Amino acid sequence: MGQKRLRDVQLAVGELSTGANNSFTDVPGVQVGHVTLISGQGQLNPGKGPVRTGVTAILPHEGNLYQNKVRAAVCTLNGHTKAAGLEQIREMGVIETPIVLTNTLNVGLAVDALVEYTLRENDPREIFTVNPVVGETNDYYLNDIWGRHVKQEHVLQAIANANCDPVEEGAVGAGAGTTCFGWKGGIGTSSRKLPDAVGGYFVAALVQSNFGESRNLTVCGVPVGRTIQPPSDIALDKPQGSIMMVLATDAPLNQRQLERVCLRGGIGLGRTGSIYGNTSGDVIIGFTTANPVLWRPKKLVNAYEFMEDDNQALGLLFQAATDCMEEAIINSLFAAETVEGIDGHIRYHLPVDQVVELVKKH
Repeated sequence: MGQKRLRDVQLAVGELSTGANNSFTDVPGVQVGHVTLISGQGQLNPGKGPVRTGVTAILPHEGNLYQNKVRAAVCTLNGHTKAAGLEQIREMGVIETPIVLTNTLNVGLAVDALVEYTLRENDPREIFTVNPVVGETNDYYLNDIWGRHVKQEHVLQAIANANCDPVEEGAVGAGAGTTCFGWKGGIGTSSRKLPDAVGGYFVAALVQSNFGESRNLTVCGVPVGRTIQPPSDIALDKPQGSIMMVLATDAPLNQRQLERVCLRGGIGLGRTGSIYGNTSGDVIIGFTTANPVLWRPKKLVNAYEFMEDDNQALGLLFQAATDCMEEAIINSLFAAETVEGIDGHIRYHLPVDQVVELVKKH
């Protein structure tokens, strides 16, 4: 990855070790793919551009997700969101399609694409219901969101692009047109590895950051937003925004435990300066790759091994979720380059050197 990240400037969050790449794909088997749509410049022509948007697809494993579902949970910190599929995750405790992130007005088109993907991957005569999982944030300040430029082929291509490589961050995929604390936001990721004494499990976060008021930005506990502000000509007309957060682990957790881990991801969000604003959509989707749920189990009763509610193990999982969520958000800012969008609107790259100087001074 060529972008600058928090650890590239000798800063870090927490004391737990990261995975090999400090990336969402450090969780074994997890894959991520992007499609970034950039075209046109100048004045907005609704339906035609300029386009600054995209789609990001998350595959919990490389097999058939409909037939081998993953155990999952959802935590809604603030519900001003148009995400799809969350209620069935809460009810049934599983995910059966890739998780797709895009912009607000493209949720329906992404849902349609995931249904198409599922029908193609299975015998369509046996598929009577599909629960597509789609998350969104609103990129209207830079993007012709009214054109709904993310089409079925882009979602399918993002899924096809998914791999286990370190996740590309910044203004890519679903983060191409987003804003974070008044600066250019985007995709960010981070991971943690638990000590071998408690299983050596991985926890990783991926975010689509599009939230926050510039004065509240906090990096490594330092309120840098009080000193470093975006250029004054930028109209910060929607400071609350939204964020989609995804947590992955290979720890053998049940749904209740996953919900608890997801809730701790919200602490990481709060550490960066979010207040979960009134019109903010702050959602965490969590899943484990352990103990997949078969679409058609061969036995009525099956045996699975789940982690006990061990104080030390759960405490470390909570810490890992908190820390990697915070670092993923900061990485989304550090990695995102300046983008000019519709009507000359600009979201500038966070001045990382100035931020680092402030943090290290403290």
